[in-house]
Amino acid sequence: MSIALTEQDKTTLRTAAYGAVSLMSAADAAGKPHKAATAGSIALASATGPVGHVLAEKTRDINLNGKSVAALADQVLPALTAAMSLLKQQDPAEADNFRRAVIVAVEAATRALRDRPSTTVADMNRKITEALDSA
Repeated sequence: MSIALTEQDKTTLRTAAYGAVSLMSAADAAGKPHKAATAGSIALASATGPVGHVLAEKTRDINLNGKSVAALADQVLPALTAAMSLLKQQDPAEADNFRRAVIVAVEAATRALRDRPSTTVADMNRKITEALDSA
């Protein structure tokens, strides 16, 4: 099955995926947020399939400008659920691919933060996973 994504759908996928990495970075600002963002972004750039192509596109449509972690989460967590929903409708295998790509990116970001993730980082990881699974 092939998927047909609108430009808005692609923006939602990119916002959700890169937003998840941003949330992980923001959850541990005292750690190494720049390293978390880099590791997570590299993981997303390594995604494959149609989702990988969407995430690899060079665009300026990702608008993650929350002034707090809460504001960023208000934008990103619903985008994760929306992305999973729209992919499940078109191709459940690509929904699984997207979920795996985001989870790998979140794990990469977590490893870059510290040897042992803080409770704040662990909680953000849980929130991201719940948003992915609530679609």
